[in-house]
Amino acid sequence: MKSALKSGLLALAAIALPAVASAHPAVGEAAGFSHGFVHPMSGLDHVLAMVMVGVFAFQLGGRAAWLMPTTFVLIMALGGVLGVAGINVPFVETGIALSVVVLGAVVAFNVKAPLAASLGVVGLFAVFHGHAHGSEMPENATGAAYAAGFMIATALLHVAGLVLGYLVGRAGEGQGAFVTRAAGGIAAISGIGILAGMI
Repeated sequence: MKSALKSGLLALAAIALPAVASAHPAVGEAAGFSHGFVHPMSGLDHVLAMVMVGVFAFQLGGRAAWLMPTTFVLIMALGGVLGVAGINVPFVETGIALSVVVLGAVVAFNVKAPLAASLGVVGLFAVFHGHAHGSEMPENATGAAYAAGFMIATALLHVAGLVLGYLVGRAGEGQGAFVTRAAGGIAAISGIGILAGMI
């Protein structure tokens, strides 16, 4: 698992570095990429949900460790297409807030759901997150570069969740489980605050 996480981090860094380097002038493709990359990082709801997807994937283990983040990113891209095309998806903001609540609770309670059900839930939330990214694309951004930016940023947040789960797990079975569940609980409570408009 440790070598797989290191390989994943290195691969994502290798993919991201050329685009990040070209993002400094912030024109054309670079502007599209930088806008897309920053968008998932700019909201607490997106950051918490993405990290919780990674932690949840780690908790399930096995194929879920790569299938869950991959499924999220791919379905999120489809949601982004809907957003760019102006196709309405109802309750997007509510769905995003609920994703933080549900994913945080799943981590807090260490839910061992079947992989298919887990992918279905994660995929549903990915539509909402993707639609938000797509519908908020700046007019001067290049679509493909913008999409690459938010997909890579999202994948990196998933990897952060996987790494967090791994590092906390190394703290010891009892202590690590407590910290992980506490993190999930804090995320779920934050999601309730977002849903209620208090955060």
